[in-house]
Amino acid sequence: MNAPQSFLSPRLRRAPGTGVKAKLTALATAVPKHRISQADAREKARMIFAERTPLFAALEPVFENAEIAARYSCQPIEWFAKPSDFREKARLYEQHAVALSVDAATKALDGAGLEAGEIDALVCVSSTGVMTPGLDAHLINRLPFRPDTVRLPIFGLGCAGGVLGLTRAVQLVQSRPRMKCLLVVVELCTLAFRHDRLTKSNLVATALFGDGAAAAIITSGPARGVLGILGAAGEHCWPGTLDVMGWRVDGQGLDVIFNRRIPEIVATKFTSALNGFLGRARLCLEDIARPCCHPGGAKVVAALEQAFGLCRGGLDFERQVLAEFGNMSAPTVLFVLDRIVKAGRSGPTLLCALGPGFTAAFQTITLIPDGRAVSQAA
Repeated sequence: MNAPQSFLSPRLRRAPGTGVKAKLTALATAVPKHRISQADAREKARMIFAERTPLFAALEPVFENAEIAARYSCQPIEWFAKPSDFREKARLYEQHAVALSVDAATKALDGAGLEAGEIDALVCVSSTGVMTPGLDAHLINRLPFRPDTVRLPIFGLGCAGGVLGLTRAVQLVQSRPRMKCLLVVVELCTLAFRHDRLTKSNLVATALFGDGAAAAIITSGPARGVLGILGAAGEHCWPGTLDVMGWRVDGQGLDVIFNRRIPEIVATKFTSALNGFLGRARLCLEDIARPCCHPGGAKVVAALEQAFGLCRGGLDFERQVLAEFGNMSAPTVLFVLDRIVKAGRSGPTLLCALGPGFTAAFQTITLIPDGRAVSQAA
């Protein structure tokens, strides 16, 4: 994969849907205070499950094979020792999702040099809890946004929510000149832990899931600094795959669905979906300096490296984020993008993620060298 000479590829300039330039002007991340090492998570899971099901002994190696060193949780590790019902989890979701969203949003606003009242649209993405009024309304009440701020709450996109939420924000700002949009993506995956579910999916989720939030400022107007120019976007939903990833819902809360076919689908079908998107956008893989992938798990990362023609370890930032934070679902890909930006990388970048549906999501962004110093970028 070769980077073009110019950091703004001519092919990306003429990609469909980019008549009005959408700019990423700030990006921020946030995690809750409780850090749980993988060793501690493994020991706690052993205490909860080992004597109740022989399945745990067979699946215990996943804690090592997941290549996760730690993750962050909105609750201390002791909380997981006792069952909690949906009502309790809903209360905790509202408390912690709002707090993390405010944290990430405040950081993003500060990074862009904006006040909340300057934001025209607010996009909130989350699939790990249900609350009405939603996160968007709570943010309006916690930060001094204008009462006429356009609000778009998005539920059900799962791990694809970071990329598709960014795409929806781009589409909003492209609809009106000089529009400023705040994207907030928050997931509390650890609240989906099920004390009562002696299933493979629940045990695998225990080894993978963490909590986190990310926020971004996207605008079609002038900006103090520009991290990147957002371009073509697309998605691909495979029919007949409703059982691949998602939630079942009952009185005890959300029960994760993980199908063992996920790495196989990535290995055998992702490339076709990727090429289809690139073709519709009049791009080719050589136009992309680097992918920016959601690291759903070690096997998925390895399959994505193969799909992009990279050697093992080529998705280095993805592996770092997975190791340090686990799979946080939707915000994880934005944690990866934040690493790429802070490392000073530039050029055409392709964000991609896989989520329920089963769906692949794509969004191009041309990262600008030393973007924070760029003023009034086009």
